[in-house]
Amino acid sequence: MEYLYILRQALVYIVTIFWVYNLGISLCSLIKFKDKPLKVVKNHKFMAILPAHNEEAVIANLVDSLMNQDYDKNLLDIYVIADNCTDNTAEIAREHGAIVFERFDPAHKTKGYALNWFLQQKIKENADYDAFFVFDADNIVDRNFTKAMNKKLCQGEEVVQGYRDIKNPADSWITAGYALFYWTMHRFYHLARYNVGLSPLLNGTGFMVKFDLIKNTGWDTITLTEDIEFSLKRIIKGRRLGWATDAIVYDEQPLTFKASWSQRSRWTVGHIQCMKTYTKDLALAVKKNKTLMNLDGLLYIVGSIPLFVATILLLLSNFAIYLADSMTGYELVWNILKYVVPTLFLPILTAVFTMYIEKKPIKPMAKWLIYYPLFIGSWLLINLKCLFKRDTTWEKIDHVRDIKIKEIA
Repeated sequence: MEYLYILRQALVYIVTIFWVYNLGISLCSLIKFKDKPLKVVKNHKFMAILPAHNEEAVIANLVDSLMNQDYDKNLLDIYVIADNCTDNTAEIAREHGAIVFERFDPAHKTKGYALNWFLQQKIKENADYDAFFVFDADNIVDRNFTKAMNKKLCQGEEVVQGYRDIKNPADSWITAGYALFYWTMHRFYHLARYNVGLSPLLNGTGFMVKFDLIKNTGWDTITLTEDIEFSLKRIIKGRRLGWATDAIVYDEQPLTFKASWSQRSRWTVGHIQCMKTYTKDLALAVKKNKTLMNLDGLLYIVGSIPLFVATILLLLSNFAIYLADSMTGYELVWNILKYVVPTLFLPILTAVFTMYIEKKPIKPMAKWLIYYPLFIGSWLLINLKCLFKRDTTWEKIDHVRDIKIKEIA
């Protein structure tokens, strides 16, 4: 029993210190810092890369939004990778002005493979691009996106994540859950870290990479979460990523719980793959570089699944003490609720505060707020499931919302 008490107290300290640290960093999102000075003044040449698998319903809207950027059209080329397509994605993309590369490799379906296949060709061509953007086929892009990213490149940034907004936030409790989660993460994780010199992370779509960075290696990712993997490899090298609040891309979220469960399970498996592959390298980088940025990267990768396991062990230790000692039922319930209630219900308060400071319309989201703990709680179940069963099969999420950029505006 003595060892059990010691274990429980140690877990309490670990969980508390982790969340106090993250709370402290999050508060830095409320501080407005001066913009970085420009190192050069130049309109750079970009390529927008759009991997697409059977996306005939939405690809035209994305291409059109990129064709209408407030930027010199001669300095932005739009490439669609029609990846193992069996529909009219390629034809529609060409009709709307994109340059289409068709790829057929059923054994390698993920976006990481498609990006590497395409970029290797551009590297061999020695293409004269300064940087490239990556978008998902269901996205639509704000007309100032390229201009905002060009400014970041002029400031000396090499890898920059744009603001991933949601084009269908109020369609269902699932899309609302995604929207509230992303808005909160953008403000209190990514922007907060960027403000204090730590590193945000790539977020799947709507990001920029300086072309020179990948000329020696290509897009060499191996996990299901190529965005997180690429971010961690940069952090290991001691290179922070950038964040561009005004480079906005709108992303479609799945409508159903089944599709969301499948998507988030894939993300969790990819995260576990990154944890197994890069935790040691992140720890060595902390020892070598002795920077808070490296430590923060390490805390990110160990602060998800390992912290989740620690929380489960904490709950189980309370139950074990109840069974073996004189803890009353009331004390057991209180010890469990003091962890479960904040975990599930504080996100509602955080979400409301986030919508207020991010100037998001609260009224259409209000009816979905009560479901937000269910969305977050289901993610905990996904983490638990993926500890024991990890399906690495890629499954396509159907995108059907025909929303144009002018409708968002």
